[in-house]
Amino acid sequence: MPISIRLPDDVEARLDNLAALTGRSKTYYVTEAICEHIGDMEDLYLAERELEAIRADESQIVPLEEVMKRYGMEG
Repeated sequence: MPISIRLPDDVEARLDNLAALTGRSKTYYVTEAICEHIGDMEDLYLAERELEAIRADESQIVPLEEVMKRYGMEG
């Protein structure tokens, strides 16, 4: 899927330099960066959304002790 992005000048210069030094394309490095970090970003935004729900009293909280008891991890 083709996309277009605008990068800050300094980031674009670094990307150009990296591509030139390694002989790989800028697209390769952009794809690698996205694939490497998208899971972390999904986790972060999911956690932030859940925290907002907890603060708004819209989400059920289960104490750690209860979770451990439920799964036989007491001790």
